[in-house]
Amino acid sequence: MTLHQRQTHPEYVPGCFGCRVSSVSVSGLGNQDRTRQKAWDSELDRYEAARNQGIQPDGTSTTKILAAERWSEKHQQPYSQDLATKTKQLKTLERLL
Repeated sequence: MTLHQRQTHPEYVPGCFGCRVSSVSVSGLGNQDRTRQKAWDSELDRYEAARNQGIQPDGTSTTKILAAERWSEKHQQPYSQDLATKTKQLKTLERLL
């Protein structure tokens, strides 16, 4: 029960301004926070799925996770920065020979 209802009348009265004002709720930035949180959770879920596959992305951002997944698919092995560096070095050596 709101303060207005306790002081004036306990039930909602349709024409009463105090009743209308006391029943209004304000969400403000709450929706933006939830949207941001959903994006964050989605990124972390994607990162966790990649780690469960043995992939070690360079970071938790979606871009880095997708890059690691693409590399893993192309090379048919889980991505790690060390492995990617060695692969790049081998390709460079193969070109020189």
